[in-house]
Amino acid sequence: MTDKPQITAIGSALVVGGGIGGMAATIDLAARGVAVDLIDIDPEWRVYGAGISITGPTLRAYQRLGMVEDIAREGAIVSGSSMFLFNGTHLRDLDEPVIEQGLPATGGIMRPLLHKIMQQRVAAAGVTVRLGITVDGLANRDGGVDVGFSDGTTGRYDLVIGADSIRSRVRDLAFPHMGDAVRTGQGCWRVAMAKPPSLEKGEMFFGHKYMAGITRCGTDRIYLWLLTPHEARESRLTEAELLGEMKARLAGFGGNAGWVRDTMTDQDWVNYRPLEAKIQPRPWSDGRIVLLGDAVHATTPHLASGAGMAVESALVLAEELARADSAEAGLIAYEERRFERCRDVVETSVAIGAAQLAGSPPDQIGGMMGGALHRLAGPF
Repeated sequence: MTDKPQITAIGSALVVGGGIGGMAATIDLAARGVAVDLIDIDPEWRVYGAGISITGPTLRAYQRLGMVEDIAREGAIVSGSSMFLFNGTHLRDLDEPVIEQGLPATGGIMRPLLHKIMQQRVAAAGVTVRLGITVDGLANRDGGVDVGFSDGTTGRYDLVIGADSIRSRVRDLAFPHMGDAVRTGQGCWRVAMAKPPSLEKGEMFFGHKYMAGITRCGTDRIYLWLLTPHEARESRLTEAELLGEMKARLAGFGGNAGWVRDTMTDQDWVNYRPLEAKIQPRPWSDGRIVLLGDAVHATTPHLASGAGMAVESALVLAEELARADSAEAGLIAYEERRFERCRDVVETSVAIGAAQLAGSPPDQIGGMMGGALHRLAGPF
């Protein structure tokens, strides 16, 4: 990573948000000679415990950070996925093509493990990390940004990057033309637990009124996801209620999905959240303040590309800053490269969810997914 073209357009940067996109930006900017401070509002810098699917394009992005071997060691690398009817009847196997020579096809990892790997890279880069704070004031002035922090301290940076999630504080402060993400009408149930004995690769289940899938995330770990129409009461369920409600929604599923339903207990991590998405309108930067990740292109899990898009955006931002004569020119070039690709992912993901809610046939939904994944395999 030390041989990357260095950035001369800026000397310092503040990254707001220590999630996947924020850490990717931090790692790559530091490798290009920028003095980076990273802040996160969580004093313990945690991440929730579901797994994450790592598609070929996402692996390609992580390869640029030199992290594929870490992901393979801590997670699972597989050759493709299998399609089933919801009752467990095997339909066909899907071999996912390698998009670059020497790069694995696909895989999965538990989010806390991926988070830990990236935290270690941030620490190794010598980045200053401050936890339990966010920004309360941002002002572009004289080719930099004056920052007021929530703990009463202040700072000044050549660039401020808002990578602070779907509820971005940076977006609220600096981008009045943007708005909150919009609920799609679907919710996603997840359980993280031991791997079914017969499961070797990812599995997807069709033909039921709900769509489900299983991602292998390690030698003996998986997570199962289930997409259902959202009901307001589901957001208020207790942990004990979530387990029973998820089991009930998996009624009728066979194969490994049925095994998960019958085997999951209150000792396993179960989660539910309504899905939200939005591609924010341009511009994505204001002076020396810029957004990336869920703050500006929040998507749903239908293409398993939220993390990949965040890492790609971080990489492109650093690349364009390294090429540019000025920070402003780099930010414009970043937006030009990212907007249409991110818009495609967000809008296609939302359209797939709408098709599922409408009861569209599996072939139609599969075609939408396949077309989008083919586009994603192209260069970013």
